[in-house]
Amino acid sequence: MELRPAFRVNGFLVLLVLVVVGGGALAGAIVAAGAASDGGGGAGAAAGAVAGFVVAGLAVVLLTGLTTVGPNEAKVLQFFGRYIGSVNDAGFFWVVPLTTKRRISLRVRNFETQTLKVNDSDGNPVQIAAVVVYRVVDSFKSAFAVDDYEEYVQTQSEAAVRHLATVHPYDSDDPDRTSLRNGAEVAEELTTELSERTALAGIDILEARITHLAYAPEIAQAMLVRQQAAQVVAARSRIVEGAVGMVGMALERLTAEGMVDLDEERRATMVSNLLVVLCGDRSAQPVVNTGSLYS
Repeated sequence: MELRPAFRVNGFLVLLVLVVVGGGALAGAIVAAGAASDGGGGAGAAAGAVAGFVVAGLAVVLLTGLTTVGPNEAKVLQFFGRYIGSVNDAGFFWVVPLTTKRRISLRVRNFETQTLKVNDSDGNPVQIAAVVVYRVVDSFKSAFAVDDYEEYVQTQSEAAVRHLATVHPYDSDDPDRTSLRNGAEVAEELTTELSERTALAGIDILEARITHLAYAPEIAQAMLVRQQAAQVVAARSRIVEGAVGMVGMALERLTAEGMVDLDEERRATMVSNLLVVLCGDRSAQPVVNTGSLYS
């Protein structure tokens, strides 16, 4: 079976007809019953009273088919256990009477998963949580394919977040590896996986995004030191790269302008001094040489 629209008509029109017909039938039945009890109407009055009460009872039964559907919600109809359709339009309707009407919200919903502790692809324990935005697009599947579609979405979301954390590292210097800190790519992958997992329940995943990501407390300090060391190494590499270029430019200018004539030993000494000044993390302390470089 699949989602299909249920039979329905305007509820106000049916309500007016049933009130008029049922009220008239009830009034006629009461009058006929009174005439029959007085003995003036005979068998015809008794039959009219019975017919009036039957019509009035039938009108009451038909009144059970009236239902109200709010904006962004659906009513799933079952007639003695059999699915006969859904009403997705907002309004006041009359449907098949004696049906069970189950309300399914079609509004956009969101929830945040619990903060989960998972090992990433490198084996590092991390804490991760995500927010999921979804809505029901198939009321039949949401009502009958799973026991509780809200609980189903929450469980599948936590499973998808766990799986995502196990296949990606927390951080990576390899451009071919997607890390958990790559927000856009990770969000797209999580949304796609969740959409596949929840399609069975008639759910459309609008967005799924990581809201909390951190190393577990037991390794957080060590990873912080590691990250700081990596940043220091990267900064020093840039400094050395720039210093080498500046030293080369200085030697070329000195040679081109003929300011000094440097042999290999003097050139090496100058390179050493310039690198110390440019690469040092403290101010250089100059030493004045009063003698010869060779003495």
